[in-house]
Amino acid sequence: MTRHFLNLGDAGAASVRAMLTDAQTRKLARAGWSKGRVDADAPLAGHVLAMIFEKNSTRTRVSFDMAMRQLGGSAIVMEAGGMQLGRGETIADTARVLSRMVDAIMIRTDDHAKIEELSAYADVPVINGLTDQSHPCQIMADLLTLAERGVLKPGMEMAWLGDGNNVLHSLIEAAGLLGFNIRVGGPDGYDPDAGFVERARAAGAQIRFTRDPAEAANGAQVIVTDCWVSMGQEGGAAKVAAMSPYQVNEALMAHAAPNAVFLHCLPAHRGEEVTDAVIDGPNSAVWDEAENRIHAQKSVLRWALGQL
Repeated sequence: MTRHFLNLGDAGAASVRAMLTDAQTRKLARAGWSKGRVDADAPLAGHVLAMIFEKNSTRTRVSFDMAMRQLGGSAIVMEAGGMQLGRGETIADTARVLSRMVDAIMIRTDDHAKIEELSAYADVPVINGLTDQSHPCQIMADLLTLAERGVLKPGMEMAWLGDGNNVLHSLIEAAGLLGFNIRVGGPDGYDPDAGFVERARAAGAQIRFTRDPAEAANGAQVIVTDCWVSMGQEGGAAKVAAMSPYQVNEALMAHAAPNAVFLHCLPAHRGEEVTDAVIDGPNSAVWDEAENRIHAQKSVLRWALGQL
């Protein structure tokens, strides 16, 4: 059965833990190596990943390319506008063709229905590099970063400040799988999808909501935010105004646990959702988080291809 990675739940809790363990082990084994050096076992030698981009990308593009190189494989980058997909070829036909030519497909797109259709017709694994609904590869990197810092444990208290977006959806899903809790601080009208919340709560996670940013941050071991207006969204000025009380600054971080970890998936709009003092401060793990996209996605690729 083909293993697709559209959401964290596609893998399940045991596989997410296995991927995190594999990612930590592989990262430690590379300490001091040049970034382009192939892992000693080259587990994906001879494998090719097709990467489809319908949205701009820095971290997703580079991290998947480097992940394949370090695993001994290779990657093909395709912009949707330069493909027949951008000229009316169906997603189903694209999936059928690419399945004959590559070993896995990663796509970064808007509508989650597109990736669901792609996976329905593909005979090779399809990996979600971002959709408007979820961002599971980013959250794998976040979880790896927290595991490295020793705070990823059942009962961990996380605070999310801002928009109920795709990144939050995947964090909520992770909370349900791994047994940690999230307090969501954001304005009325910008809550996350109720389905993700209900599933996480059914699995035992505490997902709580507050309109008070200080209450959300109070005692939290992890503080997370994201840009307030994502690519392609409209209504920017009104949304920024609604979100402004939820900026992560030094005053808000003072409500968190003393050694709270700050995460942001980047790119950051400095001075909006986060201040320079926080993102560049001692509690920030954003640069480790960005690098960990490589290491986490190596393990996602190995899982999707049946090696974990």
